[in-house]
Amino acid sequence: MNQVEKATFAGGCFWCMVKPFDQFDGVESVISGYTGGHTENPTYKEVCSETTGHFEAVQITFDPTLMSYETILSLFWQQIDPTDPGGQFHDRGDSYRTAIFYHNEEQKALAEKAKADLQSSGKFTKPIATLILPAKPFYRAEEYHQDYYQKNAFHYQLYRKGSGRQDFIETHWKGDQS
Repeated sequence: MNQVEKATFAGGCFWCMVKPFDQFDGVESVISGYTGGHTENPTYKEVCSETTGHFEAVQITFDPTLMSYETILSLFWQQIDPTDPGGQFHDRGDSYRTAIFYHNEEQKALAEKAKADLQSSGKFTKPIATLILPAKPFYRAEEYHQDYYQKNAFHYQLYRKGSGRQDFIETHWKGDQS
């Protein structure tokens, strides 16, 4: 049996953070949920109220012999505006901020290196605002949020485009996309 690891990322609306990871060999699951807050088992409505301290996030279970954490990190950066400290695209507020939640010291070191490399790359003129935080309890979001891009493909595409995410990715990450 292969050993699996977890990677947890907040990249704004979790609807748009599942599909980019879900398509790769080595990724066993991508779960939408909430992490980083102080309320146990928060609901979507509670998280959106900005009173629980949670981020919308995805938790990826992967086989590191088939897909490295470094590859997953690289893919994460390519889904977000890492310079925005107040949310992502049209989604504003603390629950939509970006963060990497590390599960061990190796993930922390790799995340810090990736962030420093991105900052020094010159790709962005503003500072990289993505937080690097220790993993906290992760709470699975309600079922209607899981695999949203598959269950509601048309609305997902409208949202991804309408929020500004798609244009940002095409403008800032073109050629970097996996």
